[in-house]
Amino acid sequence: MRSSLRTLPFLWGALVTAGLFVAVYLVFVRSYIGQVIDERAFAGADAWKGDLIEFAHGFLNVLPAASVVIGALIAIAIVLVRRNWLVFAVAVGAAVGANVSTQVLKYTILSRPEKGVDVGLANSLPSGHTAVAASAALVVFLLTSPRYRPLAAVGGAVFTIAAGASTLVEQWHRPSDVIAGMLVVAFWGCLAGIVLSWLRLPGAEPPVRSKLWPMVWIGVACALGSVISLLVTYFSTQSGTQHLLVAYAGGEAAIVASGLVLAALGNRLYRRLA
Repeated sequence: MRSSLRTLPFLWGALVTAGLFVAVYLVFVRSYIGQVIDERAFAGADAWKGDLIEFAHGFLNVLPAASVVIGALIAIAIVLVRRNWLVFAVAVGAAVGANVSTQVLKYTILSRPEKGVDVGLANSLPSGHTAVAASAALVVFLLTSPRYRPLAAVGGAVFTIAAGASTLVEQWHRPSDVIAGMLVVAFWGCLAGIVLSWLRLPGAEPPVRSKLWPMVWIGVACALGSVISLLVTYFSTQSGTQHLLVAYAGGEAAIVASGLVLAALGNRLYRRLA
């Protein structure tokens, strides 16, 4: 019974993240207006990227290797101290599953219908670079002791957001691709929680009291800004005008909001697991 109670929040988390992923795909890939809104943010990145393009280009070039190497070094250091090899196996399994499923979803299962918005472009959802960064952050987060897990959540969120935002600046991905990549990793993080909750590992007693409310409020503020931007972009589309800066800023705000809120919720879910 106790294991079931510990598992239930992770099960709900997996269901919610899967549902959100489907919603993002249906709205921004399968619908005309969703494609237009996403494409406006994509075009806005080209018009307003400025000097950020240099940082984004260099960051993305080293991101895959850096994520694996840095993530592996930190993870091994934590494992050697805490000797939580079982958690390490589960965390690595979740990271591998997240990255493999990202590629399978993008290139095999999902498709992008042509609706006259971006003729000829193939599906790019979810973002592989975002998934790599987020999964590396997930491994470190799972291995970290409860006391320092909030810090790992903040650091992982910043790293993932930087990766996702850079793919938009570089015009490798649209905002929906980035958010979908985060949701894939969040889904696998919940699956890892289900496995860990059934392994009868010692719990964190008392549960760790996270102090991530500032991050949550920043995420909520960015989410509100993103919704306003989405509405402005939608109505400008109906009237035949363009607000590329608004769309671009809204896309980046949505990426920031998603990264911060998912990290805070993940930290909340894992507060009882050591």
